[in-house]
Amino acid sequence: MNAPGSFPDNRSLLDELFRSGSIDVRRSRLFDQNPAIAGAGPAFERVEGMLLGLAIGDALGATSESQPPDRRRARHGEIRDYLPGSPALWEGCQSGAMYVSTGDDQEEERRQRQGVGLPTDDTQLAFWTLEQTLADGRFVPENVARRFCRQPIYGIGAGVYQFVTNMRAGKPWHQAGSRTAGNGALMRIAPVLVPYVRAATPALWADTALAATITHNDSASIAACLSFVEMLWQLLQMERAPEPEWWLNRYAETARDLEQERVYPSHAPAYAGYQGPLWRFVREAAGMAYEQGLSTLDACSSWRSGAYLMESMPSVIYILMRFGHDPEAAIVRAVNDTFDNDSAGAIVGAAVGALHGRAGLPERWTRGLLGRTAEADDGQVFRLLDQARRRWWGQPGEASR
Repeated sequence: MNAPGSFPDNRSLLDELFRSGSIDVRRSRLFDQNPAIAGAGPAFERVEGMLLGLAIGDALGATSESQPPDRRRARHGEIRDYLPGSPALWEGCQSGAMYVSTGDDQEEERRQRQGVGLPTDDTQLAFWTLEQTLADGRFVPENVARRFCRQPIYGIGAGVYQFVTNMRAGKPWHQAGSRTAGNGALMRIAPVLVPYVRAATPALWADTALAATITHNDSASIAACLSFVEMLWQLLQMERAPEPEWWLNRYAETARDLEQERVYPSHAPAYAGYQGPLWRFVREAAGMAYEQGLSTLDACSSWRSGAYLMESMPSVIYILMRFGHDPEAAIVRAVNDTFDNDSAGAIVGAAVGALHGRAGLPERWTRGLLGRTAEADDGQVFRLLDQARRRWWGQPGEASR
């Protein structure tokens, strides 16, 4: 590992990856653009909403993730609050550790029966990114990669599992990510924005690309992360919700210039003949669904809504097209109408949280969120948010739900 203070500048590091062909994305004009910022930039409340929205959407879906929506509805009805019971996440935990508290077991059992907001890998990886960025004072990809390997990851996806395996086998961080078009980078990407909201520079795009590459060195994934961060940047500064077409057009126009010429097949029978880039599929599928006035359930079912970006990206964009103006409705639809509902909830939650701020999220959801990133670190999400407020906004604060 490099000595403290000796890590390379991320823009130089990204340029080297481009020169060597080691990063699977095009070097579009975005990388040289200075993110536009109005006045002093967004209030911290908007950034807080973005990150709490991510954690809330994740926790609302955690207990029922990877269930077909009709089966989930038959079992739980419409999910509008945290479900009782611990998420069955230990099955995918990289260390096999049980998802239990090391504190008062009776109190833990009582809270979980009552229904509280517990994390999956979406919240863990997002807030570990923020935690390490706070520790380093900036985003250092090697340190974030190592941070991801330090503790059990709950509900770990195939791409992240392969990354952890590669890191433990001794591969350098920039070679450990797999070339897979899963949503495991997109779901955790929002925190890279935080250090730039009051001091914008083009380095934001380098940080985003490198952050995505840590686990998923895939053209569709990196392009989706960059496009989503660009959208979040705009949302943080908007005074009102954009028109429905904005969500689709903004994503497709940015991703089009970033994706490599690669073919991604659809696994959904309704789109069995599609062979092409992710951005075009999202534009065509979500655009057609909107023209036809499909419900989010019917639309997401038509292209499927798992962790594959050809399924999760159109689902996220379509839900935002339909409900971006209403943060509660958007997150509820993501959690109820998709298969990979914790990640859909986290991504949609980050977007509507950035747009509407913490005040736009139902208080009962924030109050019921335990704020964990590990087995028994209750309140850690809120503590990290307070540290970010003090460091980059110069404002005092106390961890609070």
